Amino acid sequence: MAAFNVYPNALNKSPKDVFSFPVRKINDRRLFVSTGLAPVKLLVVIVNYRVTQLAIDCLHSVAKEIASVPGVHVAICENGSGDGSAELIRRTIEDNGWSSWCTLKALDVNLGFTGGNNAILRPALESADKPQYFLLLNSDTIVRPNAFKALVDFMDQNPHVGVAGSRLEDPDGTPQRSAFRFQSPLGEIEGSLKLGPVSRLLDRWIVAPPVVDYAFETDWVAGASMIIRRETMEATGLLDEGFFTYFDDIDYCFNARKQGWPTWYVPASRVVHLVGQSTGVNSKPKRLPPYLLEARRRHFLKNYGAFYAAMVDICRIAGLSLWRLRVILTGKEDTTPPRHLSDSIRHSVFFKGFKVIDVKNPALTS
Repeated sequence: MAAFNVYPNALNKSPKDVFSFPVRKINDRRLFVSTGLAPVKLLVVIVNYRVTQLAIDCLHSVAKEIASVPGVHVAICENGSGDGSAELIRRTIEDNGWSSWCTLKALDVNLGFTGGNNAILRPALESADKPQYFLLLNSDTIVRPNAFKALVDFMDQNPHVGVAGSRLEDPDGTPQRSAFRFQSPLGEIEGSLKLGPVSRLLDRWIVAPPVVDYAFETDWVAGASMIIRRETMEATGLLDEGFFTYFDDIDYCFNARKQGWPTWYVPASRVVHLVGQSTGVNSKPKRLPPYLLEARRRHFLKNYGAFYAAMVDICRIAGLSLWRLRVILTGKEDTTPPRHLSDSIRHSVFFKGFKVIDVKNPALTS
């Protein structure tokens, strides 16, 4: 497969320019109101936190897709980066002539993926003329040609589907696993131990099955490019801000299904995902941030209850312990994040308790 040219700034992690003058205020209603030519069919929501050049590169790729779906509007939330990012994005929108289809909302504090998206979604859902679809798009993505059209066409043709996700891939076209099964105790053992015979035995519980080239119903899709039907969001609600960041996409698909809205994977929609740029969690093993582990515990307690959450923690700790023993005995390279076992124990229900609590926002507690 031919290599894909990432936009020039796509590997930078911070803005090159910082502006100190005030950001122009934008009324919430203007974040999704159409230009008057057509109602908003698709509202694309992008949340930026300290990856401004990546967000701008994302907008450059999005600009080429605006004409592919009538009634597309893009709303970007600058999520309290505090480094002049809002003004840089505003200037980029104006300088490129994107103001007719793209608006900016700047927050003072980082509210996480959930809060940043909800800052756009909430007024849109409260408007008299609600968009038909909402597309949550990560700021560290580059959309391929017709990525929006493929998702919208699929949703139009399948009115029973509530949520759908794109095929995520590396810049060279290598697919990333982006359609998943819900986590389970046996799935936690398989994912932690990573042993061939065990994986074959527990094949039906593997959380991230191999990538396929056809659309199919799945438990959940990655929130890096996830389209949600208006009726689904009206039934399910906004993103749960108690998660801050991580596990929000799993939680949303789980609760949409409870409302009768299934989730599908649509590989005809292809999106490059520069994994984990805004959170620092990517393919290189790094210690997992506490808010990810807290979100994990919250998900199981909220959606499955105390007994299931305990079983999942037991199986994960057992799997990671066996993995560590395997590494010690065989000298196999340890590909898990640093302190993964001790952190999993520390953030388990056995140490943190069985109460469903909100994940602490590090921007407000640091």
